[in-house]
Amino acid sequence: MRLALKTGSYSVMHFLVAIAVTFAITHDWRAALAVGSIEPAVQTVAFLVHDRLWARLEARQPATARISDNRPG
Repeated sequence: MRLALKTGSYSVMHFLVAIAVTFAITHDWRAALAVGSIEPAVQTVAFLVHDRLWARLEARQPATARISDNRPG
């Protein structure tokens, strides 16, 4: 439940930041609401692609390299 609340609050924050930044640049509420509505969705897809690319890179590394990357120090 905590993760769902945290994810939801982050989504709302992302939406509001996108609107605020766009409004600060354009001084147009319609543009700000349009960007604020679209940008978080595009960013979500971009994150998915980014995460999958990293997973592929990690899968190509030898197991010993993955283990040593997680060691502190």
